[in-house]
Amino acid sequence: MEYLIHLSILVAIYAILALSLNLVVGYTGMISVTHAAFFGLGAYTVAILGTSYGVNFFAGMLAGIVASAIAALLIGAILNNFRGDFVALGSVGFNVIVWSVFLNWQELTRGPLGIPGISRPNLDLGFTMYEFSDNFSFLILSSCFLLLTYLAARFIEKSSFGRVLKAVREDEEALQVFGYRALHYKLAIFTIGAGMAAAAGALFAAYITFIDPSSFTLNESIFLLSVIILGGLASNRGSVIGAVALILLPEFLRFVGFPSDIAAQTRQAVYGVMLVVLMLYRPQGLVGEYKL
Repeated sequence: MEYLIHLSILVAIYAILALSLNLVVGYTGMISVTHAAFFGLGAYTVAILGTSYGVNFFAGMLAGIVASAIAALLIGAILNNFRGDFVALGSVGFNVIVWSVFLNWQELTRGPLGIPGISRPNLDLGFTMYEFSDNFSFLILSSCFLLLTYLAARFIEKSSFGRVLKAVREDEEALQVFGYRALHYKLAIFTIGAGMAAAAGALFAAYITFIDPSSFTLNESIFLLSVIILGGLASNRGSVIGAVALILLPEFLRFVGFPSDIAAQTRQAVYGVMLVVLMLYRPQGLVGEYKL
């Protein structure tokens, strides 16, 4: 039972990440490979503020969201000067830069040693202090954040703002003829997605209670792209389905008899094969509406 709860928590965290990335890639068509950096900023902010200064988890999460939003504004402003594949290449560079900071600024992040002893969240209700110390209560907390993220993504999708984002994806130049500043809309959704990713990072840090740079590499950003491509671009439901499928895949490989070490090593190869098959036979993903 505990193992199922553990997997459910990971699914919830990665579904939040997938929903946030889908807002950027699925709705604007902008290929971003920077999402693991924002994920890491949220995690490191909570970890550093909590372990060094005793800051409450929820205050630390808010600080991480603000830090990621500011970083996204700066990075997005630069990426908006690029077009096509150069956006993806630029985002790769920024992901590597942020990861290098996590790895080398040892006075702040402890570098490859990581930050241990991160506290689980607690909530002051006035008359009592409720702690999310066990995994079941943490599952409820992460599920609540997933629900909020899903509702926010759905609201954006149905709003006039979301319709403009889809128009950016279809024909950015035609949209600007009608007086819309496409760059402003892309920058806004890039910032919103970064904030959501930071919230997922805060949950991840508090759940694992230890973080190091290996969790926020370029491979993590590519994995997140795989999740939303599998589930379907511009589909909130698809983002959740993709997260469930790719988080549970290694467990399925172990279930059918693969040793744990082999299952872990073959996971990336299986992801690659799945993406190739999807691109050939269903480029819009399982339930998506947009072909990358």
